[in-house]
Amino acid sequence: MSPRVNKLSHPIVNAQLSKLRQSSTSPKEFREGIHHIGLILGLEASRDLQEESFDGQTPVASFKGTVIKPRIGLTPILRAGLGLTDALLTLFPDAPVYHLGLFREKVSLQPVEYYSKLPPVPTVDMVYLLDPLIATGGTALAALTMIIDWGIPVKNIKLLCVLASQEGLKNVQDEHPDLEIWVAGIDETLTSEGIISPGLGDAGDRLFNTIRA
Repeated sequence: MSPRVNKLSHPIVNAQLSKLRQSSTSPKEFREGIHHIGLILGLEASRDLQEESFDGQTPVASFKGTVIKPRIGLTPILRAGLGLTDALLTLFPDAPVYHLGLFREKVSLQPVEYYSKLPPVPTVDMVYLLDPLIATGGTALAALTMIIDWGIPVKNIKLLCVLASQEGLKNVQDEHPDLEIWVAGIDETLTSEGIISPGLGDAGDRLFNTIRA
């Protein structure tokens, strides 16, 4: 794996991911698990954020404080990316959220864009791209193209995902070797239908309880 790919190694993350994989996990539990992993992903991915100091005053004495210098924007890929959004908003409550609508066409497995909330000009310095699953990598690559064309260089983008296939990660890395990726788990197998195996199923359906019987 590229040094730009950061895989979490934490007992809590492993336990949460194992629970997400189980078909018996309820939508409520699935949402909570995605949120918990998203919070840890966000904390780890923000370790190197540049800080800016300021002079402050407590009720007792003056002190030297810090704030995060770069302006952070969140770009969840609809609809599964919404599962990670609240977790990242816990860390960056004032961050603007730029929803990107992309779906994977079932026959060609190619991404199709249907919605973008990116404003004409970027008002942020760094973007966290949120997508729980990286299967073939096509949807993530399409979203990256949109963000880069918008004016954010790839070195200022961080891709956060809960689970990825090895093939999907390789496809993303081959096109954007400088992209920083944070992932909780990596599966070796990708089926002929472009589904991660053993995976955890369709994240959007499981988040929003829209699985067909």
